[in-house]
Amino acid sequence: MTEKIITKKVLKWYDLNKRNLPWRKKVPSCKKHYFTLVSEFMLQQTQVVTVIPFFNRFIKKLPSLMELAKVRENKLIKLWEGLGYYSRVRNLQKTAKIIISKYHGKIPNNYKDLISLPGIGNYTADAILAIAFNKSCIPLDGNIERVLKRYLYLKKEEEIQKNNLIEKKSIFGISSRASDYAQALMELGAIICKPKNPKCSGCPISKNCKSFKKKDFDFAKITKKNKEKYFILKVYEKNQRYLLIKNTKFSFLKNLKIFPMEELSKPKNFNENLSFKMSNMNMNIKIQYLKNAKRFPSSYWFDRRKLDNYMLPSFTKKVFKYLEKNQ
Repeated sequence: MTEKIITKKVLKWYDLNKRNLPWRKKVPSCKKHYFTLVSEFMLQQTQVVTVIPFFNRFIKKLPSLMELAKVRENKLIKLWEGLGYYSRVRNLQKTAKIIISKYHGKIPNNYKDLISLPGIGNYTADAILAIAFNKSCIPLDGNIERVLKRYLYLKKEEEIQKNNLIEKKSIFGISSRASDYAQALMELGAIICKPKNPKCSGCPISKNCKSFKKKDFDFAKITKKNKEKYFILKVYEKNQRYLLIKNTKFSFLKNLKIFPMEELSKPKNFNENLSFKMSNMNMNIKIQYLKNAKRFPSSYWFDRRKLDNYMLPSFTKKVFKYLEKNQ
């Protein structure tokens, strides 16, 4: 199947099957650019179904780049609360400020300028160029990678390396409808070429898909090991309140409110109370209850009975809930 035929088939399928997503609404181009910027930041490491309500709330409160740039950090974090990976929203605001000051409020429409902005990597730059500006490039997200690996039956470790996938994606060709085509390929991966039990009967290009012919849809994986990390989490309680601090020490949950913590290096006989997966790290946490609170810079007392009233990361809320269950 030639690239031209693939493009035609995928677009025809998309026109009939695309989901009604809030960032795909027909709006003036400046709004579309802003919607694309916000949605792509939110979709980094987060699924579409999770993002939708957050996007709607965010856009309602901050309907323009200018309002995003000006909003106070505590309100910004509150709007993002529950999405996790808070560095994304801080980078999004930094990017908004740079666009206003350096690019006169217009999102750049070239790769070099986009890639220089905080929080924008290769994929996000390609996605913005394709979706917002109709540039002929295919952003290689997890959905498109999956379609590509199955279509070409890429199994060997060298075949599934990122550089090889970037080279091979040219099999999909290009379209004058670049914005729709990028989203069509993403959509194909999201709702047809699923990680498990792909719906090949509804796929417009299954006839020439090598994985479909072989009836083998499994993926080879580049094995990545999460780092094991160990922490003592210190709990100070007074009058039904817990002491939290602003995190300036650790790279995760930067500048957010957490319990005082100390990292240990390969401790012996470590019996954790809690464990979390965060980014590329397995966090093993031992709770230590202490009576006399030390003086910490930027410390706060939080009423344990009013947890829902506070703007806190999910990590801290989970610790709160553990403490409440294990009093």
